[in-house]
Amino acid sequence: MYKNLTRGPAPARRALLRAIGLGCAFPVSSLLPRSARAADVLKVGFVYVSPVGQAGWSFQHDLGRQAMEKALGPRVRSTVVESVAEGPDAERVLRDLARQGHGLIFATSFGYLEPALRVAADFHEVKFEHAGGYKTAPNLNTYNARYYEARWLAGWLAGRHSQSGVAGYVAGFAVPEVVQGINAFTLGLRAANPRAVVKLAWLNTWFDPAKEREAALALLNQGADVLTNHSGSPAVPLVAQEKGVHLLAYQSDMRRFAPSAQLAAVTHHWGGYYTQRALAVLDGRWRAQPVWGNMREGFVQLSALSDQLPAAERAELARLQAGIEAGRFQPFSGRLLDSSGAVRLAQGALDDAQIAAMDWFVQGVQARV
Repeated sequence: MYKNLTRGPAPARRALLRAIGLGCAFPVSSLLPRSARAADVLKVGFVYVSPVGQAGWSFQHDLGRQAMEKALGPRVRSTVVESVAEGPDAERVLRDLARQGHGLIFATSFGYLEPALRVAADFHEVKFEHAGGYKTAPNLNTYNARYYEARWLAGWLAGRHSQSGVAGYVAGFAVPEVVQGINAFTLGLRAANPRAVVKLAWLNTWFDPAKEREAALALLNQGADVLTNHSGSPAVPLVAQEKGVHLLAYQSDMRRFAPSAQLAAVTHHWGGYYTQRALAVLDGRWRAQPVWGNMREGFVQLSALSDQLPAAERAELARLQAGIEAGRFQPFSGRLLDSSGAVRLAQGALDDAQIAAMDWFVQGVQARV
């Protein structure tokens, strides 16, 4: 079913600037096009792989949608379709949205790429944005965030707080974005504790609360005393809270589910990007220009720090984060060994192409891709 989520007018310029301030750091001048004062109304579609719920991947994308609507008010109307499986269902939904007159469609799951490309080829006037993809078309763009930057910091915190030296990682699929996160978390973990290791449980799904819970419990049985995940529900945070272990949350602030377990959260922020892209369509400036946003730009943050963290640890974390944001430190730099002990990087830093194609684990990950 389609759920139409249309909102009324919002105070235009003030709301726009406030919403953008909470999202990505795009230049203000680029956010006030001539057509923002025109009478056009843009229909924007959002397709989610899971329910919006109260936290997680789709929840964060929906916060971005809400920020876009708050910023642009009556200039946009949005439609949400949630719990859409990757594959034929995704193509059907995307095609239906295009037929219904949506001028901009966000396909927010990795497995939506090929369906989106097929639909884009049939609807040249519709602009498509795909989250996490690696192919473009004249009317299909891709966007993503460098989650691995904040993952490194989360791993460092995990290494500081783990007593067993074992972190458990629940992950969806072995795609480069997930592998990057696992590797960055492990490198941060071992920067704090060189003997620490990561044990991994693959789900082969993005969203399955029962399976996520089972995987988290299995990792605890293997000695993990800190958990993190790349999956779509609050199941892993709930296990951490229930079993009294530490949590480095992902996608959303999970304190409502793990108030005493959460040390910090790697959170996603799409409001600025969604607003900017909608404005680009309204102004006729939209182009397929892939975006890989970072912490400095506000796409991803390490946020919701626990009150339990000592002041000295917070200060060191802030110093490390400032180094990443300023480009003084890159998570995938220095001498890097893979899980077999082979040298993958002798010195320097991996470039974007190498990171984007990452299909190997660093030393310390006790699993295979």
